[in-house]
This record gives sequence, structure tokens and C-alpha cells, in this order.
Amino acid sequence: MTDVKPVELTIFILLFGTVTVMGFMASRWRAGNTMSTLDEWGLGGRRFGPWVTWFLCGGNLYTAYTFVALPALIFGAGAMGFFAVPFALIAYPIVFLPLVRLWSVCRVRGYITPADFVLGRYGSRMLATGVAITAIVATMPYIALQLVGLEAVLRTMGFNQAGLLGHLPLFIAFTILALYTYQSGLRAPALISFVKDGLIYLVILVAVVYLPFKLGGWEFVFSEADAKFAQTPNPNDGVLLNGNNQLQFATLALGSALAILLYPHAATGFFAASDRNAIKRNMSALQVYTFLLAIIGLFGYLAIAAHVRPLTNNATGAADSNTILPQLFVQEFPSWFAGLAFSAIAIGALVPAAVMSIAAANLWTRNVYVEFVRPDATPAQEARQAKVASLVVKLGAVASIVLLEPQFAIELQLVGGVLILQILPAMVVALYTRWLHRWALLGGWAVGLLYGVWLLYELPNPVTGQRHFGSSAYPLGELSLLGWQPFAGSPTTVYVGLIALAVNGVVTVLGTVVLRAMGVSNGHDSTRPADFHADERQPRSVLLGDPASLTHIGPRATVPTGRGPNG
Repeated sequence: MTDVKPVELTIFILLFGTVTVMGFMASRWRAGNTMSTLDEWGLGGRRFGPWVTWFLCGGNLYTAYTFVALPALIFGAGAMGFFAVPFALIAYPIVFLPLVRLWSVCRVRGYITPADFVLGRYGSRMLATGVAITAIVATMPYIALQLVGLEAVLRTMGFNQAGLLGHLPLFIAFTILALYTYQSGLRAPALISFVKDGLIYLVILVAVVYLPFKLGGWEFVFSEADAKFAQTPNPNDGVLLNGNNQLQFATLALGSALAILLYPHAATGFFAASDRNAIKRNMSALQVYTFLLAIIGLFGYLAIAAHVRPLTNNATGAADSNTILPQLFVQEFPSWFAGLAFSAIAIGALVPAAVMSIAAANLWTRNVYVEFVRPDATPAQEARQAKVASLVVKLGAVASIVLLEPQFAIELQLVGGVLILQILPAMVVALYTRWLHRWALLGGWAVGLLYGVWLLYELPNPVTGQRHFGSSAYPLGELSLLGWQPFAGSPTTVYVGLIALAVNGVVTVLGTVVLRAMGVSNGHDSTRPADFHADERQPRSVLLGDPASLTHIGPRATVPTGRGPNG
């Protein structure tokens, strides 16, 4: 480790130590009488106001993947990487209304997870469990991607050894994260997100002014990027889209926007809000991050103009494209400012990783453990199980980085996005109508999952020579419907997630028509129309965390008749 950068490392340790102390102190911040309920540990007591919710959700939705992998993608592929900007722009209007309705019904009925809502809406354990497992599986690679960003920073600071020694700083960082998340729950990332956002804004805004000036202006930057992409073997790479990838760009942006509400960590952040107005204000104010997102994307072009080269990962022997942004800061800035940038990226990984692990733990506890393992669990036992589950989730994410190549974790994210879209009919459509039949929803979910994963498996990556799971862009010319190829010969590509969702929707609608015609029961609905419009002044149907209340909060307390041999 003779190439360790002492100035950057010192600043990194000081700021990392600061957020660690904040993480442990957060257990007493706005705390209730006890942390021994999921409502307090996993949702912060649902008492976060507009400002706290804004920082928490901003820190939660804009992750280390945004700050590391997005510039790396634009560095390698160009304009396609900017799909994240329209995705963020359209996400908030799309999500605004269903999220407010979801917050209301979950608060009134005492639901902790989106799968709780599905169970309460349809009385189907199988459907709710499918939603929960899908969300957990889709979240795992997202957590791993936070580690990829953190390791890119550590590697750039000099911790680039082969074997387990190269992962030692990562073990230490995530052990600390696991400990203060175990103690403080959602309050830890909520408090730390203030520091994270402040550092990110400072670093990005200074860099976007300084770097173009130093490199010779934006005209020079774009000309250098254009010259680089003119020499790449992939004709779809470039500073502009072409006729083949424009549809892929649009469908990827739309699919990502639809998926954002479905990821459990996004819902968890908003469930913690104290009232409906906090969500409404934040859905408007979070657009500010989109401006920051566009700037972050431009760093990929700035890295091209600065002739940045990625570091070689000594554990794999391959170039690590995720080090593009850290290398840019090392090359173009003083050591002290590079240290601030590294700290911002690392803390930007910790906040979403903490929320994601809490969200996955809530799903496991409420919709798997209590449903099938310990139906008589008390609120305190639920909280204890969730704390342990959050540790297991973090351990699994670290193991995936150690045992698999980081590039494989990024490929898993492609699968995660396709998977999470398949719960949209059961979770979002159900906020407005119960016309869709629960068994049709289950069938559409299963078919959509299998078809989406199959399409991803069929996609190679010609640049790296990878035969499977190499892309999420499916050529329309290869799309076959029972042997019929409606777009035969077309080189235009489209996002796999939307193809699978369309198949899911067709199966669900047709299945609903048949099942309704046959008179098959659609389960018991424990919600009421007024629940979807309730605000913070409305009384809850279940007193959360009250030992004198029903043993199980949420759907288990309100759907005793929704279980049967068919449920």
C-alpha cells in the first residue's frame, strides 16, 4: 500500500468518523418511547417532516451508483447514459398521486411494507409473498452497487491489493454501518443524509465550474468526446443518440420512472413522512436533484477531455471503469478537495445502503418471517428479527462483492430493474381499483418474471464477449411471439423491462376476464375507500407498538377471513 494518498485518506477518515458518531447518536434523535417496534426502528416513528424527508429521500434515491456508475457509463457509451435525466424528470409526476395514496392507506391500516398493502387489499398470502420476495431480490444488487462505489473510492486512495486484504477497508466501513443501523434504524441514514447532501452539492457545483475552465471550455470537452466515440467499435456510442437507440433511451427512462416507486427503499423513505403534505412538497422539491444529476453525467465527458484512465483492479486484473470519477478528482484537483469528493461519494453509498437494508429487513420480517415462521411474534420480536435481517442483508452484499466481479453486480442490476417492474399491477394498479383478479395478478407476475429474465439471458455483450446478461437493450427484430416476429429485421432496441411488463399486463387482464366470468373469489379487501385519502389527523385502525393492541399490526390484524386454502 505504498501508493496510499495520505491527505485524501485523512480527510476521508475524519468525515467518515463524523457520520459514524452521528449514526450512533441518531437513536435518540426524535425517538419515541421505545425502539422495539418496526414502526419506530424501520420507519422512524413516521414523524419526519418535509425537510428531513427531503434529505432522506434525496440521499436514498440518488445513490453511489449515480455518482460513480453514471459518469462511467457516459464515459464509455456517451448519450445513452443520460437516460437518467428524463427518468428523474418524469418519475416524480408519475409517482406523485399513487405514492400519496399509498402513504395514506399504509398509515391508517398500520402497514409497514408495500407487501402488507397487497395482503390487505387482496387477502392473498401468495401474492403478498411474491411481491415481498421480488422486492428483496431486486434490492440486493442495488446494495451491492453501493459497495462498488465505495470500493472505487477506496481503490483510488490506494487500497487496491489482491485478495481479502484489498477488501479490508470495505469490511471495516460496512461493519460500522451495520452497527449503527442496528442500533438507530432509519434515523441513522436520515440524520447522515444532511451531511451527505451538503458534501455532494459542494463538490459537484465547484467541480462543474472549475473543470471546464481548466480543460479549455465545453466546446473542447464535447469535441474530445465526439472524437473518442468516433473510434469506438459500437455504432450506438456517441454524444448523440441515433435511430437505433432512441427507443431504447425512451423506454429505459420510462421503465426506470415506473420502477422507482416499486423499490422498497423508496417507499420506506416516504412512509417515514409525518403527513401527506410532506410527500407532496418533496415530490416537487426533489426535482432540484435532477439538475445535479445532469451535471454529474457531464463528468463522464470531462473525464474524456482530461484523458482519465481507469485504475486496474488488482483483485481481477481488469480495468475498473467505476474509478473514472475518483481518478478525475485525483488528477485535476488538490489533494484536500479530492478527499472531500471521496468522502461525499462514500457517504453517498452509506445512506442508501442503510435504507435498502432496512427496507429488505422489514419485508423479510413482516411478509416472510411473521407470515410463515412466527405468526405470534410480538412487535418487539418483529423489531429484533428485522435488526438481525438487516445485518444478514449487508453481509450478503459484502460477500457478493468479494466472491463475484464488480461488473457482475452491475449486470445483476439489469435483472433487478426488470424484476421490480413485475409487481406494478399488484401494487400500483391496486391503489385505484380491485378489478384485476388476485390469481391473474399472480399469474401475470410469474410470466413477466420468467419472460423478462429469459430475454436478459439471451442478450450478449459484444464488446466484452459476454454471452448472457450483457445488456438490457433488446433488438425488436429478434422479438418473437409464439414464432411470429412482428418487427423482423429491425435494429431498433427497447428496454427489456417494459417488454416483460407488457406481457405481464396482457396475462393479468386476460386472466382477470376469465376468472371473473368463472365467478372465482377475489379475496377479502380490508381497506376502505376513505383510507386512500386519509391525512395525519385521521385515527389509525391499529395502534402501532401498543402492547395492548392486537398482536399483529397491519394486515394480520384486519384480514382474518382473507386466508383460506386458495389464499
